[in-house]
Amino acid sequence: MKKNLLLLAALSMAFTGAAPAQMPKTVKVAIEGAFPPWNALDSSGKLEGFDVDLISWLCRRAAVECQLSSGAWATLVPGLNLGKYDVVMTLGINEKRKKVVDFTLPYASGVASFLVLKNSDLAGLPMTGQRLNLNDKARADGVMAAIGQKLKGKTVGVVQSTSQEQLMNSYFGDSVKVRTYRSSAERDLDIKAGRIDAGFDSGVYARFIMSKAGNQDLTNAGPDLKGSVLATDVAMGMRKGEADLKARFDGAIKAAAAEGVIRQLSEKWSKLDLTPDYP
Repeated sequence: MKKNLLLLAALSMAFTGAAPAQMPKTVKVAIEGAFPPWNALDSSGKLEGFDVDLISWLCRRAAVECQLSSGAWATLVPGLNLGKYDVVMTLGINEKRKKVVDFTLPYASGVASFLVLKNSDLAGLPMTGQRLNLNDKARADGVMAAIGQKLKGKTVGVVQSTSQEQLMNSYFGDSVKVRTYRSSAERDLDIKAGRIDAGFDSGVYARFIMSKAGNQDLTNAGPDLKGSVLATDVAMGMRKGEADLKARFDGAIKAAAAEGVIRQLSEKWSKLDLTPDYP
């Protein structure tokens, strides 16, 4: 009898599929807390930054109760898929990540850039301060080849499990030593100490950090990059199949863009308007 009931249950699941995911009563939001101006921990250990202000607004607009917590960047997506979190903030959209998580609409659009010491021979990388879309291969391939020649034999620091790490490995392969770090701040200490030659990170982060005391010797180098494997369109990541949760936050993000909330908050924290262009 028990075997028959188990067989019926298995057949039922096969024909009907798994039950749709339920909206959580409290949405658990993961934020790194070590990536200013997107997010950081203040002197009392409280989360602050663009992500924090925006998610507070989005949760109110989506009519959901949210609980924020911080953690090491490389642990956030695994924690999401294990059920420790329901949403991960500051997750750049790329094809590799789409296989693992679902994304909301992007809530910010940025760039990636190199961070070096002002007296470094890398400070003169081609197209410094100009925008370059890597998907425009006719224009980008020659520039990236020239950058690759300048970087040959150098050590570039990136945060582990980021699209910046992917790009460095895919474009420059064995000619550049890529060193990974748990956070951008940890990597920046090695740039300033001369233990590595450059960092590659969010351009928004780089501009913010250069404006802070103690970083006067740092500068941007090379172009502001978009496209290819770079995840410069930033969204909220969530587990596969959370359709109701995604719909609520997509609606809230559209409203935040239309009402100027993204522009207001991103200019407050980064001096840049990071509002994405929606089709």
